[in-house]
Amino acid sequence: MDEHHVPAEHPDDRLAARFEAERSRLRAVAYRMLGSAAEADDAVQETWLRLSRSDADAIEDLTAWLVTVVSRVCLNMLRSRARRREEPLEVRTESYGDGGAAAPGGGGAGSGDPEEEALLADSVGVALLVVLDTLAPAERLAFVLHDMFAVPFDEIGPMLERTPAAARQLASRARRRVKGGTPAAAAPGEDLRRRRRIVAAFLAATRGGDFEALVSLLHPDVVLRADRAATPTPEPVEVRGAAPVARGAMAAAGRARFTGPALIDGVVGLVMAPRARVRLLLSFTVADGLITEIDIIADADRLRGVDVGVLEE
Repeated sequence: MDEHHVPAEHPDDRLAARFEAERSRLRAVAYRMLGSAAEADDAVQETWLRLSRSDADAIEDLTAWLVTVVSRVCLNMLRSRARRREEPLEVRTESYGDGGAAAPGGGGAGSGDPEEEALLADSVGVALLVVLDTLAPAERLAFVLHDMFAVPFDEIGPMLERTPAAARQLASRARRRVKGGTPAAAAPGEDLRRRRRIVAAFLAATRGGDFEALVSLLHPDVVLRADRAATPTPEPVEVRGAAPVARGAMAAAGRARFTGPALIDGVVGLVMAPRARVRLLLSFTVADGLITEIDIIADADRLRGVDVGVLEE
């Protein structure tokens, strides 16, 4: 062989490379649409399969084509999910997919990795994922694509088989729901930003297992109350004192992986929501910069009566 001869790159390799360059964007779209890293990987995998079966040379704008396809795949998955409500609340850790041809660079930690799932939820915002999960599939698609990825309504409308004006209305309705949580009037001496800092510090200390930091945030006579669904005991639990409450928080550190700040009935608190499904809420009472009461709600009937909102940055 001529030492200067370089074998021609196979067309499939070039197509795979082009797809791989778009992977992170497609996965970001799919995750915000579906709220599940594993399901997002499924959607990206399906998008690759459709691309590999298409006449790629005839696609003028590959990025737009891929975003359209992954969005439609996600829309179908959301509609299927809505038809079979209610899914189990447990975090699913198994891999998804039917064992078909893998997307280039496919699989990865996202397929059933609870740690990465938690990191993704944290990066997007647990409360936002919870609110997105309450939207109708078409609303969710319109809002996610337009507000998060700047896709014009002229492109979103055809995905939904609606006019651009109708797609704009869907996104507007979703936006009102996402931004619908209004902070309650702060009690005397309290400041919303300070309250947010205290709640965020509580979450950080719990995740980090920092006992001293937890104790420093709690009033010496703090009271924690948890309903029966939040604990393995047959009766509600009440714990008093900074040290016992901090020890209890550290014992439940595993729950903090899927927990994030949220507005709970207009007041800053924490929501635990693996795969965007609310499992548990923590409501805080703060006075003079210290947490005086913590109420943990896990009872399904009580959770349904609570409004979870997104804290604006």
